[in-house]
Amino acid sequence: MALRTATAIIDLNALVSNFEYIKRKARNSKVLAVLKANAYGHGLERIANALSESKHQADAFGVARLDEALALRTAGIVKPIVLLEGFFDQADLTVIAENNLQTIIHNQEQLTILCSAKLDQPLKVWLKIDSGMHRLGIAPDDLSYFYTQLKNSENVHPDIVLMSHLGCADDLSNKVTANQIALFDDITNGFQNSKSMANSAGICSWPQSHYQWIRPGLMLYGVSPMLELQNNQLGLNPVMTLQSSLIAVRTIAKGEFVGYGAAWQSDKETTIGVIAIGYGDGYPRHAVNGTPVLVNSRIVPLVGRVSMDMITVDLGVNAQDSIGDIATLWGKGLAVEEVAKWATTIPYELLCNISRRVQISLG
Repeated sequence: MALRTATAIIDLNALVSNFEYIKRKARNSKVLAVLKANAYGHGLERIANALSESKHQADAFGVARLDEALALRTAGIVKPIVLLEGFFDQADLTVIAENNLQTIIHNQEQLTILCSAKLDQPLKVWLKIDSGMHRLGIAPDDLSYFYTQLKNSENVHPDIVLMSHLGCADDLSNKVTANQIALFDDITNGFQNSKSMANSAGICSWPQSHYQWIRPGLMLYGVSPMLELQNNQLGLNPVMTLQSSLIAVRTIAKGEFVGYGAAWQSDKETTIGVIAIGYGDGYPRHAVNGTPVLVNSRIVPLVGRVSMDMITVDLGVNAQDSIGDIATLWGKGLAVEEVAKWATTIPYELLCNISRRVQISLG
């Protein structure tokens, strides 16, 4: 009997399909594919290679930290790589220049360090403007000053990209997005530079935010970035399917409890299945009773607390399931968006929390 422990099946064909969908949504924009956090748990180098070899290749990659960029260069990725948080100290700049990386500038400290550095070659810079999210970015009134300083610096390539970030684009009823786009248009009017604003939600629902560069992240991996829509409603395909096996099947009587803390009590005689996955693998410990799990083409509910290595599900009164049967925790047949709702979190967290002991299989 061959049992499967926690396994993340990565479907690169689905990745390419999602990329082609993105290109159809923004035909005139270049694509900066966001690969931060180990490509949202899908494997940094694996995803970068797939988007470098496909028929429609990404134009650049975005990562959060310098070590992620260096890992891509070590893996042989030669496409442009943008550091989405920029650099953290002066020593980073030499490494950035040596590895032909690009950086975002979003504050005065970074500007001062960059303009005073001694570099052998100029860096490509993306200047980030805070259009209303109030996380990273320079104040709109400071655009002229920052832009002039960068243009006058020998350390800066003349092709500066102007960018901002949407904070509420997943909610079509929220007026913040339209206000952000209007402000960005107003303050960058007259600049001939390339511009970038659209994240995944912007790509899906705000075409006026597409500009010359789009920055898809979540939707690359087949997950809906919109509050009210799941992936299949958008034509996206899940790239990751998380699975494991039933390792025990047993009958319990009415009134019996399951799991730590006796957190669930059966209201009837039923069949309980134990699945070899838990919070040690990245399955959310705070998933509540009733969270859906897919077993033999039907949805069954999680019952009892999530353990480090196991979860339990109610297979039902007349269950015919057997040890070794496959359970899908999310992916094909069960959208990660749905699981995230039951776990009071977001799909990003579930995907990024996949632990190192989870096996990887290419599907």
